[in-house]
Amino acid sequence: MEFRFGSDHVAITHPDREALLAEVDRRLAEGRGFALATLNLDHMVKLRHDAAFRAAYQRQDIVVADGNPVVWLSRLARRPVSLVPGADLVLPLAQAAARQGVSVALIGSTAEALDSAAAALKAQVPGIAVACTIAPSFGFDPEGDEAAAILTRLRDEDVGLAFIALGAPKQERLAARGAPGAPHRVCLDRGRAGLYRWNAAPRPGKLSRPVPGMALARADAAAPDDPALCRLRRHPAGRGRPRPAPAHGLAVFDQPHPPTPEPRQVEAKRPRASAKRPITA
Repeated sequence: MEFRFGSDHVAITHPDREALLAEVDRRLAEGRGFALATLNLDHMVKLRHDAAFRAAYQRQDIVVADGNPVVWLSRLARRPVSLVPGADLVLPLAQAAARQGVSVALIGSTAEALDSAAAALKAQVPGIAVACTIAPSFGFDPEGDEAAAILTRLRDEDVGLAFIALGAPKQERLAARGAPGAPHRVCLDRGRAGLYRWNAAPRPGKLSRPVPGMALARADAAAPDDPALCRLRRHPAGRGRPRPAPAHGLAVFDQPHPPTPEPRQVEAKRPRASAKRPITA
């Protein structure tokens, strides 16, 4: 599946999670470097207007679909790919690193969140080695001196796999810059959500706030005849079923609004009798 932006193009290189993890295992075992990005709708909007972002995306070795709109478009183009959320890749990639004896680094967020994430990863992934956690300064420039220092530190500490969670397009640009001169490098969009998942404290954000009239639930990759496509095609089978949201692997279920209370019956007031005394002759 390929998306064109003028003369540039971005291709989904691996159609599903299984193909991605098999490729990562091979590269880790062979000591081959790579950069990985997860394409979603937000990225596609930014790619239209950001030439540097497009250049960074074209240097990614592995690109998967992170977002139902990308999956839907692939099916409409008859080149279907599966949903592979970046946040859900943190654990299996960490497990792959542990199997291959590769140390990892966590880059992004805050020092406190990263330390908590590292502790949780060590608890859930036996044998994982977290070499370092790096929280870049505010206004971090992926082409600046601080970025160069981070890449040097990764090389000096023999980091084999780095989870970069800086938000797009910074993380893709940093991964593209570092991948050629490093043994392994990984960039995950929604990686920030994945790192927060290992933190004990909930991540603040729009999705953590109450949403009137909606309920949020996890959604798996949909089958070709799933309610998402039925709803997209206005097929009757889609009625009353979960409607996947554009990103984050969330399904939005429409809920009826609370019933409007009936108007209170107010008894009409009788006209008050005149208090004036009648005039007598």
